[in-house]
Amino acid sequence: MKKTADICDANEGVQACVTPMRSWGRRREFFGLIRTVRVHRDYGLVRDLLSKDGAGCVLVVDGGGLLDRAIFGDVMAGRAVKNGWSGVILHGAIRDSGEIDLMDIGIRAPGTMPLRGTALGVGEVDVPVTFGNATFTPGRLLVADEDGIIVCPSGDLAILS
Repeated sequence: MKKTADICDANEGVQACVTPMRSWGRRREFFGLIRTVRVHRDYGLVRDLLSKDGAGCVLVVDGGGLLDRAIFGDVMAGRAVKNGWSGVILHGAIRDSGEIDLMDIGIRAPGTMPLRGTALGVGEVDVPVTFGNATFTPGRLLVADEDGIIVCPSGDLAILS
């Protein structure tokens, strides 16, 4: 896989997420077509999406950057692994970070919180979400590595070679 820095150098229109993110899971580098969900302290839709076939996609969760309630944990990470998701980017808090760190998935989030959110299933699915100066549009390619997270201007995987 081509590094994010090299992709940025070679392609106009690439957006880099400037939100500081920490990394969990055994996959420190991952990529996939974007799926999105926007929620407010609620993990119900996140759980539901990760329970479906991910086909190598990356789920981007816009939780408004709130860190007072976790919207992702080890059970959801396990579902993501089982269903073929490449990774999850969260603009919100996770929990069960030690367990997640042992799983074969890439997770990025700004922090952790032991308190969980609600499971009402309220939010929006597959809509463009923006945070960290990047717009995550469903169907576009996301690449994450040790240098950061980028959104490519299309879903063309040829950009990786």
